[in-house]
Amino acid sequence: MKGSWKTSAAGIAAIVVAIASCVQAHFDGDPATVPSYEVAIAAIITGLGLIFARDNGVSSESAGAK
Repeated sequence: MKGSWKTSAAGIAAIVVAIASCVQAHFDGDPATVPSYEVAIAAIITGLGLIFARDNGVSSESAGAK
């Protein structure tokens, strides 16, 4: 998370929402509600991608890429 706090925050939020929606669907007591694990896995992978991404406004030098 070197200099990319905006994209990292979006990634963390995506992961939290994905996990929370699965937990809610699992424990809501309604058998018609089935947790969508495939969607959660896709959101978690997307969140990880956002965590490791670099903001457009961050230079390569300040991000440690050069």
